[in-house]
Amino acid sequence: MRILFIIDGLPGGGAEKVVLTLAEGLLRQGQQVTLFSLRDVCHYPLPAGLDYQLIADHSRTPWRKLTELSRRAAQLDKALQAAGTFDLVLSNLHKTDRIVAKSRVLAAEKVWFCLHGMFSRSYLGHRRGFDRWLKQRKIKAVYQQRNLVAVSQAVADDIEQQFNLTPSQLRVIYNPFDIEAIEQAAEQPCEMAGMDYLIHVGRFHEGKRHDRLIEAYAQSGVSAPLLLVGQGTPAQTEKLKALASQLGVAERVIFKGFQTNPYPYIRHAAQLILSSDSEGFGNVLVEALLLNTPVVSTRCPGGPAEILTGELARGLADLNAPALADRIRDIYENPPLIDRTRLARFDLLAICQQYSSLIKNP
Repeated sequence: MRILFIIDGLPGGGAEKVVLTLAEGLLRQGQQVTLFSLRDVCHYPLPAGLDYQLIADHSRTPWRKLTELSRRAAQLDKALQAAGTFDLVLSNLHKTDRIVAKSRVLAAEKVWFCLHGMFSRSYLGHRRGFDRWLKQRKIKAVYQQRNLVAVSQAVADDIEQQFNLTPSQLRVIYNPFDIEAIEQAAEQPCEMAGMDYLIHVGRFHEGKRHDRLIEAYAQSGVSAPLLLVGQGTPAQTEKLKALASQLGVAERVIFKGFQTNPYPYIRHAAQLILSSDSEGFGNVLVEALLLNTPVVSTRCPGGPAEILTGELARGLADLNAPALADRIRDIYENPPLIDRTRLARFDLLAICQQYSSLIKNP
């Protein structure tokens, strides 16, 4: 079977990592996998055997923004005609989806749009009135009566309910994790091994709510240091450092910066914390649990509540600093038992089989 991924470049983001993990898993299963990248950016190593093709846009005309979607769709169609037919096409990220939706070559029944986030949060936000209605119409124009894959049930419910949208087909398929590769990467040396510390892994973005994280940490009373693995602009970093200083925890908040391999730091941590306002899935929660690290997360719209079930649900906190502080303290003092058998549902092979089942047999 021939499978095509289409994505708007491969910068260091969660959705991009999911696409490459899934592509590698499908390659191992003997599938022929092609990836069309619509931008010349790639911050990840590519799986062996992947047919990677760049479909760059070199237009420099003054009105290029006005014609971008139709122009990029024509470029995509040209590449598709040269590549031949595919049995399954997986479009990833909204900008890509808008281009794919305009294709005149792709057969609609073979195309699945993969939704990685909570669209009401990222596209509607706090919009009201006509502006909100217009955004809803734009989303509906792309996804109405289309085949959709949502990375969590929360994402699926969000796209249907908040946009009054009826998909042709809708499947919930969780993100894949190469468990063996994660465990091997976590075995690399780590200068924090043997130390008692908490950790947060994620870029400095307002939706990740590092401000809530630092406030909750300060209120928790936990004396173990807090390690921040990730980076942002100098202004964002300075603002967070100032907040830590204001709250009297500057000496215990460690800004570690971006790490190519964060897994050793996650493995040796006493606890991983997620403080976001929303998460389509919450990859880092599964990664921590796979490494036997207890987790705390906001009960934000998205996937965390679907990951943290049973005894692990004790780690879910309401969306405020005091509630998060309470969960940090409780899980630190009384960590739950992590049942690894419950994590098998996220295994790469199992997820690949679910994606392969999307292929329509002739």
